[in-house]
Amino acid sequence: QVQLVESGGGLVQAGGSLRLSCAASGRSFSAYVIGWFRQAPGKEREFVAAITGRRTNTYYEDSVKGRFTISRDNTKDIVFLQMNSLQPEDTAVYFCAATDLNSHSTVVIESTSSYDYWGQGTQVTVSS
Repeated sequence: QVQLVESGGGLVQAGGSLRLSCAASGRSFSAYVIGWFRQAPGKEREFVAAITGRRTNTYYEDSVKGRFTISRDNTKDIVFLQMNSLQPEDTAVYFCAATDLNSHSTVVIESTSSYDYWGQGTQVTVSS
């Protein structure tokens, strides 16, 4: 079992930055792939970024590459999503999620159905 709590959301102007945090509790945190997803009103939840457990391979959705950076500190059981150059289209509720699937397939890692544990979400609003 893993419990996830997101924080760091807020209101920011276009071009600004935010850093989201995903704090985890439970066992064997370093064994889990942690993903960030987002959901805008009226839209499906979509993949944003993910980081594997020990080797810390990273994956990004195309629209956030070069702007967002995912990282983790396994000593503190926390994952960060640094978001720079934010745009209004980044406005959404951001969720972190965890899976213990041992896969490096992007199809698996980018799928919401691969993740067993979810946080409650944190709102990110980018004004133009």
